[in-house]
Amino acid sequence: MRKKLITEVSGVVAAPVDRVWRALLDDRPRYEMKTELGEHTVAYQGGWWYRGEWAVVADPEGTRVIHRVYDVAERLSWAVTLVNKFFHGFDEQTRRSFAEGLTRIGERLGCAARLT
Repeated sequence: MRKKLITEVSGVVAAPVDRVWRALLDDRPRYEMKTELGEHTVAYQGGWWYRGEWAVVADPEGTRVIHRVYDVAERLSWAVTLVNKFFHGFDEQTRRSFAEGLTRIGERLGCAARLT
């Protein structure tokens, strides 16, 4: 599969990896997407170009959550940029949405969560 990284964002949740992992899975998208589940990774693929990958890893402050968005278009990959208006504001929108999800996880687990 061809994957072109579009954006990456990360944050830290002050809780153990296993608790953050379960909370992350509970907070997943509510719309239909192809899902690939690993030990501490999950990927959601939808439409003709989008793939979002999430990973949780141990961090000195608890757990680092990493989110990457990829363009995985097999054909017409040049059109992805045009369709998404050259991704103007995409990084900021992704960061804001990620921060909201991180906050929900922190609240659910009763601990601090912050962007890095």
